[in-house]
Amino acid sequence: MADTLFYCPEIRISPILSEQESQHCVKVLRMKEGDNLTVTDGAGSFYDCSLLQAHPRQCILHILRQWEEPGKRDYILHIAFAPTKQMDRNEWFVEKATEMGTDRFTPILSSYSERKEIKQERLEKIAISAMKQSQQARLPRIDELTRFVGLVSQPFKGRKFIAHCYDHPKKLLTQTYRKGENALILIGPEGDFSEEEVAHAIANGFEPVSLGDTRLRTETASLVATHTIHVINQITSK
Repeated sequence: MADTLFYCPEIRISPILSEQESQHCVKVLRMKEGDNLTVTDGAGSFYDCSLLQAHPRQCILHILRQWEEPGKRDYILHIAFAPTKQMDRNEWFVEKATEMGTDRFTPILSSYSERKEIKQERLEKIAISAMKQSQQARLPRIDELTRFVGLVSQPFKGRKFIAHCYDHPKKLLTQTYRKGENALILIGPEGDFSEEEVAHAIANGFEPVSLGDTRLRTETASLVATHTIHVINQITSK
């Protein structure tokens, strides 16, 4: 695979790089017609291509070979988090969690949420950049801001967890999650979920969990949850 990965979601239908990707290809990397490059569709496939036309507004590709991303994850990870007031912290989390391997992000609006709106398009751009930088072929889905009650009532095929700081019975995520399971994890705002929200989530099949002994910032807790699932799934069974 080439060091630089390009993104073209409709490559099988229309093998043409977007203007932004084309500018990077021609203006930054100085690629020319006949040069080879690697492209992903963000849906699990890589493509070896050659440049038929190298233009900063539109690069036309010829597909030489397609192959699936090696070592595909056999589990789904969905992180639902209450965005912090500082948007750069949300962007940092999405970037790092995408690099680790996350399938879906849902920003949620809960009782104590600090942020009432998000820049979904900006987060999508962050995710695309992180996917390419980490040489992955799967772009995570980023939802629009969703109300807590609406999210917890949605069906999910897998384990559902809610992390909170109340002194209620709960297990460590590391002790209850098992390798290979699909996971949906709820992470609250700086002021935590309300007790009513925790009870409502539990009534809808969510398991209360702890991420450790210390109180974490929202973006830190979100990344710890992501990393925990990632590490458990990297452990080789004896």
